[in-house]
Amino acid sequence: MITFSFIARMPDDPGALHRAAAIIKSHGGNIRRVNYDRRIDPHTVFFEGDAPEGAPEAIRVDLQRVGYLQENLNPLRFLKFRVYLPDEPGQLFSFLGHTTAVGVNIAYLDFDGEGNHPERLTVSLTLENDQIADRLLEDLKQHYRLDILEYDSTGKRLDDTVFYIRFAQELRGIIGETEEDFLMRLLQDSNHIAQELTSRDMDPRVVFDSILQTGRTLRQTTEGNFYADVQRVTLGGNAELFCFQLPCGGSVYVLQDENERVMFDTGFGIYHWEIVDMLTHYGVDCTRLSRIYITHADADHCGGAGMFDAPSVLHPGSVDIIRNANRAYNSKMQSSILGEVYTKLINLFSHFQPPTEMEVLPTAPLRMRGSLPVIAEFEAAGRRFEVLESLGGHLHGQIFFLAADDGLLFTGDTLINFESFTPEREEFSSLAATLMTTVNVDSELARTERKALLDIVSEIDEDLKTKGRRLLLCCGHGAISTLEGKKLVAHGKVERYRSDPMHYPMK
Repeated sequence: MITFSFIARMPDDPGALHRAAAIIKSHGGNIRRVNYDRRIDPHTVFFEGDAPEGAPEAIRVDLQRVGYLQENLNPLRFLKFRVYLPDEPGQLFSFLGHTTAVGVNIAYLDFDGEGNHPERLTVSLTLENDQIADRLLEDLKQHYRLDILEYDSTGKRLDDTVFYIRFAQELRGIIGETEEDFLMRLLQDSNHIAQELTSRDMDPRVVFDSILQTGRTLRQTTEGNFYADVQRVTLGGNAELFCFQLPCGGSVYVLQDENERVMFDTGFGIYHWEIVDMLTHYGVDCTRLSRIYITHADADHCGGAGMFDAPSVLHPGSVDIIRNANRAYNSKMQSSILGEVYTKLINLFSHFQPPTEMEVLPTAPLRMRGSLPVIAEFEAAGRRFEVLESLGGHLHGQIFFLAADDGLLFTGDTLINFESFTPEREEFSSLAATLMTTVNVDSELARTERKALLDIVSEIDEDLKTKGRRLLLCCGHGAISTLEGKKLVAHGKVERYRSDPMHYPMK
């Protein structure tokens, strides 16, 4: 059996859906997923299923023959005008004959023979191209007086009867022009996540808005609009630690001394060149990075690794997630469509460039640190680190990097200083939770994992306090922090870095 997927655009008529299903059945097709929601778009239906070899093409041909196959997502034109009809019987019928003849879709009609303007008909139409618009208007001008109120070729003024065309046009604005087949698959994926969340009583329009807002926000915070909140901490042995909170996603850390420079997590790939400029501004030479240490495989933590000329150190579980393009891989959420589709979307929007040169860690425990296994040790910038393996609550393969004697812990997304978020970062982080319902692949395990890590933090921090020092928590998101009671509190001074707009001329 061959899998197939079609987007059907059909009339909002009784029996239309049944006719499409009959075509699929006639070729031995088995529908596994269908989604139609007239609240979103009264004409578009999504089909996925299995069929014998050769049948998907036959189904496609038959759907095309009856005019049901959505073959492209080309932007439609929106035309609004007034036409003045003679006060004679049958004039509306005659007018509609002109629109039907050129095959346009009427989105809006307003006519009241008893109103203040009994001769005036207001019309809104959607058209496939400028030639159809020209042909219709030339025809109408031969018969009626016309006032053109609006003509839009961008797709922004289209009404909800062509919702998915509008949505595709918005996606083009985010990802640029792309192959039609790719855009069709992206539309299928977006519809699938909306279908799943709608079944959980979420408004489908909120889902589609969240998808678009994710892509828009990333795109709008690049180049001259890029900024970061920066902490610079002086450590013993002439070492420095930098924390860079990017506009969206996880924090990036650089640890360096006179002999070595390493990075912990990379941020989104879409920010790579802005990050390079920022590091240069702070005297950090990216060409001298010896290694990149990856806490986990989410795009905002490893999505720029492939663009640096340094090997990445990571857990084999992170390698599996990257290769399977599914952040829910090897978790109890693996069968859920939400994690898989979100991974595709965020990887696309954020220009995912995962590590290509990798040093994969062993997983056999060397010993235990509290209730977490220590799976490896290494030295970086004069510090001795342990690699602690998480329980997999946030993500399979997440790891923590601990230099207990030096008071450093890179926590991945198990510890996050939400208090240090700006409203913009808080809003962006909420989009992922909306589209997946939770950012943790196992919420109960994530709570256990967090407690286990906090127990380790408390023990080490109490010991360091006796020496007049603190354990610095390098959180997955937010500021470098210390644990004060049960709260994470930003450590030291935080300054704002902004990119130079002159460095990124307007395109």
